[in-house]
Amino acid sequence: MIKLERIVCPTDLSADSERTIRYAVAIARSSGAKVFVCYRPKSTPHEEEALATIQRLIKAGLTFPSGVTYDPSTIAWEAVLLEGSDLGQIITHEAQSRRADLIFMRSRRRPFAAALLGSTAEAVSRLAPCPVLIMHADEREWLDPATGEIALRNVLVAYDFSAHSQLALQYTLTLAQQYQAGLHMVHVLPPPIMDQPEIAWVGKTDTPYHQAARRLQEAVPAETHLWSNVKHAVQYGQPYAEILTYAQNNEIDLIAMGAHGAGFGIHTLFGSNVDRVLRQAQCPLLVAHPMKTDQNLTSSD
Repeated sequence: MIKLERIVCPTDLSADSERTIRYAVAIARSSGAKVFVCYRPKSTPHEEEALATIQRLIKAGLTFPSGVTYDPSTIAWEAVLLEGSDLGQIITHEAQSRRADLIFMRSRRRPFAAALLGSTAEAVSRLAPCPVLIMHADEREWLDPATGEIALRNVLVAYDFSAHSQLALQYTLTLAQQYQAGLHMVHVLPPPIMDQPEIAWVGKTDTPYHQAARRLQEAVPAETHLWSNVKHAVQYGQPYAEILTYAQNNEIDLIAMGAHGAGFGIHTLFGSNVDRVLRQAQCPLLVAHPMKTDQNLTSSD
């Protein structure tokens, strides 16, 4: 299993930040990780005021309407004030310097025209030295409002047989086992070209569809079936569209995808499959990156 020990959580200290920090705190509490709550002042830093706000948000993340309250000493956290103009780069280098295992951040839903220019969340998900879990306001809840416990029911990994999607699978397996969630694996093929009579396809077991289905089954360790309900699906179409549709139809709480290095999505006007899922998914997205050192932090894989 992959162990989380250090989580970097950027925040703007707004009212919307409370939900993100609440989730980060819940994950840290269940995994024993330390949370580094990072904030970049918009004007002259007022360190004491910022620290007081972060402390209030941490406390709010441990208090629930049902009356359940967790002792702040049950999690380790540290407030970090950031400096610099490029927020994406700042967060990326902070995560590297802290040897973070996960960046946990919020993305704002923005008008499509503005989204074409990219966002801080997209920049971080491209350059990060570790996996990035991105939330947004209008999405499925998977934190029990009464107890504050993680309540992941279904997690999905978009699996294209690459090394990056294999890493996404490893994180998904860890989450599925830790929270006893159902595991969904989806592979998307391009639409088939039917250049033969339909009868020629009957009974065939060596088609790309069957090959992909077998590889999906082989990718999951046998013991996974002891603690998770595993489902495989091979779809035809545009990867991002099929992933979004499957997630909506199957009440997925978290999607995991592999990032293909610092360059993914940069060379296309409308963004990559990861960008599109990030902007449209009704649940959080985990972008899986291999751990990077400072020397290769900004290089593509």
